[in-house]
Amino acid sequence: MKARSLRLRLGLAALAGVLASAIVGWRQSAPPTDTTQFSAGGVAPGAAFVKSMDGTVPDGNLRAWQSSRGAPAGGALALAELKRMFDYYLSAVGEQTVAAITQKIHLELERTLPADQVPQAKRLFGLYVEFKTALIELERKPGLSGQGVQAIRNRFVAMQDLRARFFNAEETQAMFGFEDAYDTDALARLEISQNSALSATQRQEQLAALDAAMPEDLRRERDAPRVILRVEEKVADMRAKGASDDDIYRVRAKEFSPEAAARLADLDREEAEWKRRIANYLGERSQLLQAQANAPEADRHMALMKLQQAQFSEDERRRLPAYEP
Repeated sequence: MKARSLRLRLGLAALAGVLASAIVGWRQSAPPTDTTQFSAGGVAPGAAFVKSMDGTVPDGNLRAWQSSRGAPAGGALALAELKRMFDYYLSAVGEQTVAAITQKIHLELERTLPADQVPQAKRLFGLYVEFKTALIELERKPGLSGQGVQAIRNRFVAMQDLRARFFNAEETQAMFGFEDAYDTDALARLEISQNSALSATQRQEQLAALDAAMPEDLRRERDAPRVILRVEEKVADMRAKGASDDDIYRVRAKEFSPEAAARLADLDREEAEWKRRIANYLGERSQLLQAQANAPEADRHMALMKLQQAQFSEDERRRLPAYEP
């Protein structure tokens, strides 16, 4: 899967580190079971819903959830997985209309869920869109502005109060319980860090107490980026020392899973091929500009356009200015 959680924050974009996307954000209700799926997920069958979803697998695997639990018709909806699916497709806002996204989600629900569960799932999606829309209005309230701890807590409470208008207690816990725990932990850490009455030692002790009390699933979510960065730093060091692709695969497979290692290897190959194409293009571009140094500007521009069109797709051509001198 790609990291596509579209976050509608209530003025929290400037907060760094622990509170990034922690309050009133489009976070997952719970982390995926396989925390090594990264943005390098396998390619989903069929054409991507939007271009930016190329090479991704939709979040919220309802079929796998039902299969793993033997869920019969009439069983409970996988609400956490459902929310992850909603967030995945809603992240296409800007590339597709909400109406088109709604139609796509309805089709996916009809395709993957037992018929008796589809109406409830569609109802929840409608409520979810209404809730997210209402968050935008909530952000505009002057009384909820500010970046201090109390202002952030006020926004958090206001978000929860708003959410209760759309979802019952069971739905709230299943769909938002994990993100609430994440946000509560983040807010507690911010309060400790901004408490001027605490000494450095007291801050460390209180943060350590939060670490000790942290649920295991929350700890995995927090530590996952660190693990990925650590492994990829190790991989970069191994490559610098001449490690083979097989060596790299074995390290990644040990740290994550064979499937994740294979996906990352595919990304490595794609990146290497892209760099090769860019290097080839820049070389030909330089030669072309030298050969047409005295030609009219319009002729040079036309020649460059032909060179780009011969080697790159329309989407790829939009990226070329970042590489050109």
